[in-house]
Amino acid sequence: MSYPPISEQLDDPEGAREEGRRKIDWASGHMPILAALREEFEELRPFEGQRIAMAMHVEAKTAALTETLAAGGAEIAIAGCNPLSTHDDVSAALDANENITSYARRGVEGEEYYDAIEAVIDLRPTITVDDGGDLVFRIHEEHPDLVDGIIGGCEETTTGVHRLRAMDEDGALRYPVFAVNDTPMKRLFDNVHGTGESALANIALTTNLSFAGKTVVVAGYGDCGRGVAKKAAGQNARVIVTEVEPRRALEAHMEGYEVMPMREAAAKGDVFVTVTGNRDVITREHFEAMKDGALLANAGHFDVEVNLDELSDLAANVREVRDGVMEYETDDGRRLNVLAAGRLVNLAGPLALGHPVEVMDQSFGVQAVCVRELVAAHSGGLRDRLAERLRERLGRSDRLEAVGEDTYGPGLHEVPDALDREVATVKLAAEGIDIDALTDEQADYMDDWRHGT
Repeated sequence: MSYPPISEQLDDPEGAREEGRRKIDWASGHMPILAALREEFEELRPFEGQRIAMAMHVEAKTAALTETLAAGGAEIAIAGCNPLSTHDDVSAALDANENITSYARRGVEGEEYYDAIEAVIDLRPTITVDDGGDLVFRIHEEHPDLVDGIIGGCEETTTGVHRLRAMDEDGALRYPVFAVNDTPMKRLFDNVHGTGESALANIALTTNLSFAGKTVVVAGYGDCGRGVAKKAAGQNARVIVTEVEPRRALEAHMEGYEVMPMREAAAKGDVFVTVTGNRDVITREHFEAMKDGALLANAGHFDVEVNLDELSDLAANVREVRDGVMEYETDDGRRLNVLAAGRLVNLAGPLALGHPVEVMDQSFGVQAVCVRELVAAHSGGLRDRLAERLRERLGRSDRLEAVGEDTYGPGLHEVPDALDREVATVKLAAEGIDIDALTDEQADYMDDWRHGT
């Protein structure tokens, strides 16, 4: 039997749709970038005939992106990319759109999680939009016959880009994918401010505890870790950073944080936040050194950064002491508290709402223009119309030349800089902010290596 859409799984789908619609409308009202792109897509209908498969955190902001793509004529199927990040009411509201089928439901794990992804793949997509890489990998591993029909994809998050880069280096990535995570409009805002604010906000909401005066250990000092450290310090916490990459460790040191191995930080921390995208960042040797009452949260991607199997082995007793907080009591009476079952604390907690709306507007704006770019690479007429619109927005004709179907070959691709700047320009316009523009002479000077001092 095929996996059913969310509306067939709920006891009161109509009530859920109404509540989900309220959430989506609120988010959409604070996402001016997607609003501008939606207006463009409704006019140009660039995605007519395209089938978009999505595996994302299905909540109100993601729904705004999904409906923006649907407004451009796409047929869409969507599933969750994390068992605890879906909002069922939002999923039901999406499923009510005649161009969207949502299979996302909160709490599905294991086989059922992949059943939902399989249902999305049944759409036989021409484009994929992913968060974490599960959809791309599933297609390559289980449905290689579909690859030739896919013109490209987009990957949202750091973990997914790492996985796709490894796949590309092995020659295993068989269609083009944009590394949306690596663009300045994603990395500098979503990763730094979005993760920093939402992770700490959800830790505070889940525990009702303060950061002031506590020692917060941040594992990983990439863009997300930098954001967590900065926001924690801003709430008067003492911050310790652990790292494996020497340049990032040095950066954290130069920015005023203590830097040490986790084996030393374990005995000092009151709150631990992992932001590495890797596994076994906090393990048995660290648990054994931790203080009574320590809080452990993950703001990376998968639930492998804190080794819960080893923590369970140490525990004499495990109980839920508060919604979203599991207490592991050791033989010596210490209590270590794990938030959101070790999953993304900003999305999987009982009160979690993910990143702030305005931040995700920027990231999803990049997703939307990347989907548009993939389609335009296969349509000279559409590309010419979009090139003119981009010139109007940026004030300079620096759009990539019109190209044919082979513009983006198989593999991981950087997002063209003009697209990233387009999203920033739309955001500035929405905020009523004017900036200077290069004169023709300045532009020529910057672009011509023959100009000297």
